[in-house]
Parts: sequence; C-alpha cells; structure tokens
Amino acid sequence: MPLRDYSLIGPEAEKAVQKGLAAGAWYRPDIPRWQMKDLMQRRDGPAIRDTMLWIALFILSGAGGFYFWGTWWCVPFLFCYGVLYGSSTDSRWHECGHGTAFKTRWMNDAVYHIASFMIMREPVIWRWSHARHHTNTIIVGRDPEIVATRPPNLFQIYLYFFGITTVPKALQKMAIHAMGRLTEEEKTFVPESEWSKAYVIARIHLGIHALPFALAIHFGSWLPLMYFGVLPTMYGAWLGVYFGLTQHAGLAEDVLDHRLNSRTVHMNPIFRFVYWNMNYHIEHHIFPMVPYHALPKLHAIMAPDLPKPYPGTIAAYRDIIGALLRQRTDPAWTIEPELPALAKPCQPAVPGNATPAPAA
Repeated sequence: MPLRDYSLIGPEAEKAVQKGLAAGAWYRPDIPRWQMKDLMQRRDGPAIRDTMLWIALFILSGAGGFYFWGTWWCVPFLFCYGVLYGSSTDSRWHECGHGTAFKTRWMNDAVYHIASFMIMREPVIWRWSHARHHTNTIIVGRDPEIVATRPPNLFQIYLYFFGITTVPKALQKMAIHAMGRLTEEEKTFVPESEWSKAYVIARIHLGIHALPFALAIHFGSWLPLMYFGVLPTMYGAWLGVYFGLTQHAGLAEDVLDHRLNSRTVHMNPIFRFVYWNMNYHIEHHIFPMVPYHALPKLHAIMAPDLPKPYPGTIAAYRDIIGALLRQRTDPAWTIEPELPALAKPCQPAVPGNATPAPAA
C-alpha cells in the first residue's frame, strides 16, 4: 500500500475535496433544541473557580520549587509546576480558543493568549488550525492536527512526550512568522487578513522566550529557565501528550462520523481538572460549542448513541498501543468502535481488516 501524504498541499488534499470529505455532512444525534440551548449556556463561574485554583497551584508549586532549589526536595514541586505549565495549558488554550470556557470574552482571550504562550502555540495560527481540525477531523490532506499518521513513527511519538521535536519545530515556525512569512500549508487555512497579526505576535513571543535566558545569565542561575519559556514547556509536556493521544490515535481516517475517529475516556477528577473534561472527546467534536463544564451532562444524554467509553486511560492505551503497532505493517487497519444496537447508524470505517474495540 503506497504511503499517504499528510500535508495540506499534497495530492490527498485534492482527493478529499473530490470525495466530498472536505465539506461533508457529519453525523449528528437528534437532541431537542431546548436541551442543546441549555447545554450551550456559557457561564463565568466554573471557569473563574477553576482558573483561580489553577493560579493558586502555580504559586504553591512554584514557591516550593524556589524555596527548595538546590536540593532534591525541589523536584516534586517543579514536577507539579511543569505539568501545570506544559500540560494543563493544552486544555485551557483549547477551551478558551473555542470561546466557551468563560461567558465574558476578554476572560477567554486573556487565558487563551497566556496558555498559548506557555504551550508554544501561536494564538492566531493555532486558532485557525484548530478550526480546520474541527471542520475536517482526521481527514487526510485537510486536517493539520493529525498526530499519529500511518504507518506511525513510534519514535517520534515517544519524543513528543518530552517536547524534543515539537518545541524546536514551534520555534522554527515562530522565526518564520517573525520574518513576515507563513508556510504554504498555513496559507491554506489562515485568512490573509490575519497574517500581519500573526507576524506581530510571533515577534512578541520570541522576545519573551529570550527573557528567561537573559535572566539566567544575569543571575548566574538555571532557576529562571525552570519557570517560563522553552524548558517548562518541554519538561511538563508529557501528561498533555498522554491525554492527547487518547483523542484520535488508532481510529478511523476519512470518515464523517466522530464516533469512529474520536474517543471518550473516563478519567479521575484530578485528570479531568488538568484536562478540563476534554476526555469527553466524541461529545466535544460533535458539539464543540458546549462548554467544558457541561460535557459530562452532554455525555449522559448522548450515551445511548455512542460507543461505550473506555473506563480509564490504561484501558484506552491497551487499544492505542496495539493499533499503532499493527498499523506499522498494515496502515489500512483501524479500530472500529462498537456502537449500541439501537444507535443511529454510521458510515463504514476505512476499508481494511478492522475489528471492533472491546466493550468498556
């Protein structure tokens, strides 16, 4: 089987358009209008509460790391700080980018820009990239956010956990944008009216990223590098990657049904706080304008029409690892989630020797 071209400017992009996948009609369950209106109601309260706790945890873990710096006791504090910086910012960037976390727009924008800097995702570029991801979820040649291509590069995925490839790539893109250019792929989803804004923000981000290095040299200490900029994005990335791979890895490409290309996983309260309920990922993709705090309620309503959720991340990874290993030699193979008997029917998965995922 010939390898597929996952770029947005290759032959697969044109094929997706010809097949009707680029502007296809996606599966959507029948939920009464009044119920959806209630679910989509935006509120400031939950996000203000969670953000205040988020900031408090940054202060406590950061203060502990500072106080115990130079001893092994600083390690658990900086470990927690890194997870907050390099992993929890993924979900904050994501939800505030959708504009649903807070009701008040400036609050969404403030947290979005802060989280974008922390996770090294340029806010203009990634806002439009993620809009395309939702429009063409795991459509090869159209979705710029496919992580596990086929056959999967397992070593590269392993490096994602430490930001070893993603952070240098982000800096490279930032430098390109700071010089007043976008890549050819980015031009396919970022409107030209937004280009100048992207250039300015890239220059600002690069300037701020240089600051901890200057402070480290000035004070003769590594400590500033541990708190902001490139390093905490890298040493704190692992949990965000661990969560992120559960979203789509091993599932179908080129289907117009999020039940086949996305995955819902039950998580404990700590994980759900870090991840801001993005573990309800099928539900989020079908109704992206439902705020994170309403996703458990949406999940309960949609449950009769969805595959059984995985009972935890370990169960999800049993399937993910098995699928990625098999796709190394059989890229056409995919997990096919098993839908309830009375569920609304879906389009078939990618042709191949797929087998249903085990019931959760």
